[in-house]
Amino acid sequence: MRLLVVDDDTTITSALQNLLKRTYSVDTSFTATDALYRIQINSYDAIVLDMNLPDMSGTEVCHALRSQGISIPILMLTGLGEIDHKVLALDSGADDYLTKPFSSEELEARLRALMRRPSEVVSNVLVLEDLQLDTVHRTVYRAGNLLTLRKKEFELLEYLLRNKNRAVTRTMILEHVWDDSADPYSNTVDVHIKYIRDRVDKGYIHKLIHTVSGVGYMAGVRSRSRD
Repeated sequence: MRLLVVDDDTTITSALQNLLKRTYSVDTSFTATDALYRIQINSYDAIVLDMNLPDMSGTEVCHALRSQGISIPILMLTGLGEIDHKVLALDSGADDYLTKPFSSEELEARLRALMRRPSEVVSNVLVLEDLQLDTVHRTVYRAGNLLTLRKKEFELLEYLLRNKNRAVTRTMILEHVWDDSADPYSNTVDVHIKYIRDRVDKGYIHKLIHTVSGVGYMAGVRSRSRD
């Protein structure tokens, strides 16, 4: 999953990036202008947005995004504890807020909650047949067997499971699982899909990771695998 952290305090931005990159792909912006540009050209699963930016307030950024129909979950950060500022953040279109200082555990928990899809994901465990991925404990089980995945493999599998039974393109995968440094012309996605298949599907009759011809990949169940 890919996040955008927006804060003009380089110390805070660096700390948040170091914290969150253990779980997500993280891009950073120090101004509202740069953030709005990045949001137009990239696909993010959530935004961590500071209330006070040098060129525009966080609430103005929220208004701008929501007025364009952009519904990416937004977690607003503010150093102010007054109720009216919290109300202002929520009324501007933010989905949640955190008052500085905050614990890393609470930040991560709130981000997980924001990125759940209520109609599809009702817990921190993503399930497809006998495959289970726990987004909190960072574990994956197939038929009760613990699978060992590298960080990027875990993130890719999580993205596929959040979109289970729906084909996603290589571009979509790159945009949500990798950051700006990813080369769109490389075979990175295909290589990581192979790694995931070796761990998730190898040795099992029913394959769960499929190639969708002319489109990309899908996590789902087929009566007869075409891979």
